[in-house]
Amino acid sequence: MTLANPVVGARPVSSVRLPGLAILLVLASAVVMAVLVLLPLFVVFHDAFAKGIGKYLASIRDPDAISAIQLTLLVAAIAVPLNAAFGIAAAWCIAKFEFRGKAALLTLIDLPFSMSPVVSGLVWVLLFGAQGWFGTWLIDHDIKIIFATTGLVLATILVTFPFVARELIPLMQDQGSDEEAAALTLGAGGFTTFWRITLPNIRWALLYGVLLCNARAMGEFGAVSVVSGHIRGLTTTLPLHVEVLYNDYDFVGAFAAASLLASLGLITLVLKTGLEWRHAGELAANRRH
Repeated sequence: MTLANPVVGARPVSSVRLPGLAILLVLASAVVMAVLVLLPLFVVFHDAFAKGIGKYLASIRDPDAISAIQLTLLVAAIAVPLNAAFGIAAAWCIAKFEFRGKAALLTLIDLPFSMSPVVSGLVWVLLFGAQGWFGTWLIDHDIKIIFATTGLVLATILVTFPFVARELIPLMQDQGSDEEAAALTLGAGGFTTFWRITLPNIRWALLYGVLLCNARAMGEFGAVSVVSGHIRGLTTTLPLHVEVLYNDYDFVGAFAAASLLASLGLITLVLKTGLEWRHAGELAANRRH
């Protein structure tokens, strides 16, 4: 079915030129960004180095800080690949096939976006806590999920699993399935079709989704706070370590740890911009050819 072009026969719409309003909007946006983004970042790094570079480095080298950094990286290293695999599978299923329950699957993928992170952590406590549904069985078999790394990983996965899927679904729907169908017709297997056709077409969106998922995984606070127990050196991730130090009035240590999180955010922003630039350049090159 061919859709009618709604603009056929219509006069082209000329752009509206309001230079005064444009300048006002740019200035207003700059002020808002400076107050809400740049000023907090400046405060974080200023207070982190308030007592000198030596105190800053000592705070970063503290055993509890090192443990928090290692745990944060470990949780992200487990959660992000699992969410990437789920995102690819879910996006492929939704974009390439028609089935009953498709709308329900999309709703479930979006659920963590609308659910409080605290609730995302609480559900695991209700399931695997000492008084939870499976708590007695886990205790009898000496399996620990809550107040352990496993609980942190589960909470992080639940909070971050929509990111990759939501980046891939619109792109794969827009691309359609003609190329995959042609490959299957020519005798390619399912894995070969995915590896040589589907994956190259989605690689930039996949990297973008993985980047956002990783940033959220390393910076997650609410969900992991519920399941961690705040055990220093064992279940305290970097965001939780910031809270612990701040509550102990160790402001330099808290802001030093916070500066690491802020640096990760800035690195994510740079990589995100690079991916967008690379993807835009590739699209422009494909159009020229």
